[in-house]
Amino acid sequence: MPRLLARPIRTFLDTEASGGVVLLLATLAALVWANSPWSSSYDTFWHTEIALEAGSRDLTLDLRHWVNDGLMTLFFFVVGLEIKRELVVGELNDARKAMLPAIAALGGMAGPALLYLAFNAGEPGGPGWGIPMATDIAFAVGVLAVLGSRIPSGLKVFLLSLAIVDDIGAIVVIALFYAGGLEPGWLLAAVALLAFVVCLRRVRVHWVPVYALLGAAVWFTTFQSGVHATIAGVALGLLAPARPADPRGFADVLATARSLSDEPDAGSLRSVMLEGREVVPVAERLGHLLHPYTSFIIVPLFALANAGVALSSDGVAKAVTSRVGLGVIVGLVAGKILGITGAAWLASRSGLGRLPSGVAWPHVVGASAVAGIGFTVSLFITALAFETDALVAQAKVGILLASVAAGVLGALVLWRAPAADERV
Repeated sequence: MPRLLARPIRTFLDTEASGGVVLLLATLAALVWANSPWSSSYDTFWHTEIALEAGSRDLTLDLRHWVNDGLMTLFFFVVGLEIKRELVVGELNDARKAMLPAIAALGGMAGPALLYLAFNAGEPGGPGWGIPMATDIAFAVGVLAVLGSRIPSGLKVFLLSLAIVDDIGAIVVIALFYAGGLEPGWLLAAVALLAFVVCLRRVRVHWVPVYALLGAAVWFTTFQSGVHATIAGVALGLLAPARPADPRGFADVLATARSLSDEPDAGSLRSVMLEGREVVPVAERLGHLLHPYTSFIIVPLFALANAGVALSSDGVAKAVTSRVGLGVIVGLVAGKILGITGAAWLASRSGLGRLPSGVAWPHVVGASAVAGIGFTVSLFITALAFETDALVAQAKVGILLASVAAGVLGALVLWRAPAADERV
């Protein structure tokens, strides 16, 4: 149990907290760049086109789209891996334990979306209803990390589980509501390739280069199909095995290793190393390998490419008084608190779920506020929802202001909440 649950959660939270610092620095760098005397170079740089050619075919995208549609696929792949692990061996594999964060997450998606639509239904900004639904787990965990031992360990697991369900909801929303014109032929090709991946798994093919090539093919066919290409990453992550290929456990492998001579031959040593890999699930191995790259490189690079927005006094004033800006701010700050806390209270009162040990309702309110830091995926959906620069700028300003407000408000509530009796 410590290996399957506690250690991966601790590693995940530590990486997210550290990644949140890098993400913050990247965001500040983007804002400084976009508001500096060299601000024109910001958009010029990210609109630089790069083409990949293979025979008579070519794929030309600007740098921002290579980051958003290409590199972010790895981020969503890691999200898929984490969702798979949580569903199979984590907090979400037990219906009773998963019920409270799942219901709270649904409330935390519905509340912000409805409040956003209260400002924008029937307006040009209407398609942006998915923007305030997201929670940025890196920043949210970073806030909890700053508060340290005052936070009950159960609250951290609750927030992580809630964020995983939130990720599932965001993925569904992106796939269903923010797809372009669908191309059935390409979509069928992507599904066929995913089915081939399943077949290879069943016949126990474990050679990584094969899956890397298939992953690239799935990404390309998904991109061409009109479904956002990052969904390919999620699908591949969900297909990764989350249980060990060798169920014996590490103790048996260790016993085999101890039986080797002091100078084992290369074949015997390689065999033991392979056995050691087989007792760790593929999803956990890949997540451990890729998570630092996505947290410290890909997501900060995404922020650098997308968070740059002019913050003149007039521009900010127009954004916060616009329907889109108000919808995002009210949705993220008030919608998350009302949606998550209200849904969790209803689940608790109805007996469908119960609060984790050591967690009181002030902790839930504080965590709900922190969940209003909807940065990475909110910016991602903004790029999908709007085509006009004015609406994009209004949404980005709203996301930045709401995320700061949600983080500060959540930290204050959690600081005044009862201190934790237990430690992580």
